[in-house]
This record gives sequence, structure tokens and C-alpha cells, in this order.
Amino acid sequence: MSESQKWFILTAIAGFALLLYLLAPVFVPFLAAATLAYLGNPLVQRLQRLRLPRSLAAVVVFAVLFATVTLAFVLAVPVIEKQISVLIGEFPAYAEKLRKDVINPLLVRLGFADVQIDSKTMQQALMEHWKGAGKSLANLFGIISSSGAAVIQFLANLVLIPVITFYLLRDWDKLLDRLQALVPRDKAKTVSRLFRESDQVLGSFLRGQFLVMLGLGLIYSVGLSLLDLKLAFLIGMTAGLLSFVPYLGFIVGLLIASIVMLTHNPDYTQLGWVALVFGVGQVIESVLLTPWLVGDRIGLHPVAVIFAVLAGGQLFGFVGVLLALPVAAVTVVWLRHAHEQYLQSKVYDSAN
Repeated sequence: MSESQKWFILTAIAGFALLLYLLAPVFVPFLAAATLAYLGNPLVQRLQRLRLPRSLAAVVVFAVLFATVTLAFVLAVPVIEKQISVLIGEFPAYAEKLRKDVINPLLVRLGFADVQIDSKTMQQALMEHWKGAGKSLANLFGIISSSGAAVIQFLANLVLIPVITFYLLRDWDKLLDRLQALVPRDKAKTVSRLFRESDQVLGSFLRGQFLVMLGLGLIYSVGLSLLDLKLAFLIGMTAGLLSFVPYLGFIVGLLIASIVMLTHNPDYTQLGWVALVFGVGQVIESVLLTPWLVGDRIGLHPVAVIFAVLAGGQLFGFVGVLLALPVAAVTVVWLRHAHEQYLQSKVYDSAN
């Protein structure tokens, strides 16, 4: 690769990163649409192999995607809304019961009988620790309720996502062909191979990890429901959605479920059943869901996953969190290629 080609590639990458940083809020509907189109493209290709025109195949797959997403919202949103209302309404009672039946008895068992937490102290601690979060939420709700522009933008995104998804589904192959046409001819074979490997890794991650998260959320929700735990669906699905970061969903879900369980029934033996639910979920994920749905082709170490999510959030906010793992998964493919090239280079084999 010549010096001019190297500088062109580096400039293009830097320019794209800067553009992503400046236009991060605008990218949200396009990112959501591109994800849906990427997930649906294999189905479009299968229908094409059945001699269906690309446009008609895109219409069929789009209808299936739209119906699936709509059904998920219709079924899940009312349940989540109800459980959030219960959480908000009963939070003071939860805090008081937690103080009276859990924290203070635990201090007595640990030999700190003279240290008792009263309601005022606990309320003050909660206010200090959650003041920033409460202020942010208040500002957010204030902006949403008072700003017509924010409401219009939200509604516009809801309209844009399906429209962009359909056009991407219909023209996905054309877009890929145009991108490949821009690749220097002497590098076309290598770049095509890397793009195929990246597609395999990215497909495994997006399709597989989404199903793993959904499966874990359902396992946690059903298990906690069998324990007659309030907020079971909200806690279970939250833990499942957070499971894209290794052990984060498990830890957060176990902690919240344990607290809610103790506020309902201050019997520490119940924590064993809560731990059993999350333990069974982890075993099913490790033994069945991840090997079957994701496989071992991604090759991302848990530490690399955590770093990618934190780095993406720090650099690009919410959009960076969404892009972090897909970008990291593709980066692994290109780093493997760079490693192979390094091992074959004169720099590595300079002794010979």
C-alpha cells in the first residue's frame, strides 16, 4: 500500500469518526434502521433464491419485521408500564421495609446493634446519591413535556425508521456493490475476504446476541414470576438486555431481585431461590444459548467487551454504546489480518 493510500484511509476513518461524533443524535434512526435491515437481509436473499424479485422479497420481510416489532411493543409495553408504576408508587414503602426488616436486623447479626439506620438517614442518603439522576430525569421529562420540537423529532424518528429500513432492505446489495467498487483493484480480493469474515462475525453477534439477551430475559422473568416476585418481568428483561456486557445483567438482576424479595419477605432463605433462578439462567446461557446462537467466532474477551462499551459511551454517548460491540467485533477480524501480515513481514522476521 502506497503512502498516499495509507493517508487517504486514515483521513477517511478520522473524518467518519468526527462526523459520527458531531451527528450522533441524527444517526439514531439510521442506526436502528440499518440494524433491522441487516437482520432481515438474509431472509430477503433466501426469498430471492426462491425466484422472488428483490423488491417483493423486501416487502415481505419488511412486513414480517414490522409485525414482529409491533407485536413485541403491544405485549411488552403495557406490562413494563404497569410494573414501573408499581415501582414508583411503592418505592417509599420498599425503602422503609428494607430499612426495618433487612438493614437493621443485618446490622444486629453482624454485631453492630448500636448502629441503627433511621428513615431520615436513609432518605437523606438516597437523596444524596440519586440527586444527580433525579435531576437529569426531571430535566428530561421537562424537555419532553414542554418542547414540541422534541416530540416532533421523536415522532419523526418513529416514521423514519420503517421507511429507511424498507429502502435499505430493497437496495442492500446495490449499496454493497457500490462500496466494493470503491476499493482499489489490487486490494479487492483481500478486502472482499475481510468483508465476508466481518459479515459472519457481525451477523453472529447481532442476530445471536439479540436472541441470547431475549432468551435470558424470558428465563429470568419466568423464574422470578414462579417465585411470586413483584416486578418480575421488569427485573428479568432488564437483566437480559444488560447481558450483552458479561455478567452485568446477572449481577444487576440478582441484586435488584434480592432487594425486592427481601422487602416482600424478610426471609434470607428466599435469596437462595433468587440466586438459583439467575444461576440456572447463566448455565443455560453458557452451555446452550451462546454456543448455539452466537458460537465462538466473535473472539471478544470479556475485558475487551467491557472496555469497548465504556469507550464507546465516553466518546459518542448512547450511540457509541450501541455501536461499541459491533465495531469491536469487526475490528477483531481486521486485527487478525494485520497480525497475519505482521508475522509475514520483514519487521517480524528481521533476523533472517
